[in-house]
Amino acid sequence: MKTSKILAVAALSLLTIAGAQAETYQGVQTVNSVRTRADVAAEAQATARAGNIYSDAAFAGVAPALTNSIDRATVSREAVQTARLGNIYGDNASAGVLSVAGSRLDRATVQAEARAAARSNTASM
Repeated sequence: MKTSKILAVAALSLLTIAGAQAETYQGVQTVNSVRTRADVAAEAQATARAGNIYSDAAFAGVAPALTNSIDRATVSREAVQTARLGNIYGDNASAGVLSVAGSRLDRATVQAEARAAARSNTASM
């Protein structure tokens, strides 16, 4: 048991010796700039006003104002027409939309048929 502890300590000491490498000191870096403080300050202000250049919409700029050559009444009429078509992306979109306005039956006849159908359903139960 003593030899296993000695071997473990030796292995750890070898790892620490291999891993401990000192960095060399380079000294204080000197800055040799040919630009004046005023130039650097002006550039810093311009960069700060520009915003985050790394954001998603940084290069998009200002969106142009949208102009439309169609008048308001035409757009409204087309919107109503599209709304009456129903869900054009639904499962039954290709089946069409049932039109209530195209019915040739009067309201009383439809109500009488509905009552008769309801009575026949309840009587059969």
